[in-house]
Amino acid sequence: MLAPWRSLLAAALHRNRSQPFARYFQLATVNPAGYPANRTVVFRGFLNDDHNRLKMITDLRSAKIEDIQRQPWAEICWYFTKTREQFRIAGQLQLVTAQETDLDLSSLQDDTSPRMNSGDTSLQTIRKMTWQQLSDPGRSQFAWPDPGQHKSAFEVTAIDPHDPHDNFCLLLLTPNRIDHLQLRGDPQQRCVYTLEHEQTWTHQEVNP
Repeated sequence: MLAPWRSLLAAALHRNRSQPFARYFQLATVNPAGYPANRTVVFRGFLNDDHNRLKMITDLRSAKIEDIQRQPWAEICWYFTKTREQFRIAGQLQLVTAQETDLDLSSLQDDTSPRMNSGDTSLQTIRKMTWQQLSDPGRSQFAWPDPGQHKSAFEVTAIDPHDPHDNFCLLLLTPNRIDHLQLRGDPQQRCVYTLEHEQTWTHQEVNP
């Protein structure tokens, strides 16, 4: 069962599909010092058609890894310029690294999704499929020198397009609160969707 906000997000993606940057959003975490850390990442789709988890990718050496390991709660801010609407999506992050065991999707089952059988694709397989969908330049970045270090000349080496580099991580966000703001209209429209303890989504219209 899909969450009620999924159709609204799908509509926004469709109506803004002519703008390549519509698939970029800001992901905020909390760093070890307690300060907010924000960066722009690319939306890689949902885990599958029956899941509400959003897919991203990241480098195992990036600063956000320590943030996530210490505090997995995060928030996305996603603005669509053509339709003038914003989604703030809060939830918990999950890293799928090369060191993870071959997790089955059922281990990260959405409480609002139908149960899966043993034949479903594993998270490690999805990590591999996501790697294969990247461009060659996109894959090569995972073999660059460590990010954040003093810049020096380096060669871009050929990367295996089939097997993910060890630095490549699949990153999933499981939402539990969505704040949808539509800036068109007077007054503006705002609705908050919340995943309750009963594992059902509720929504409430609120003042902008």
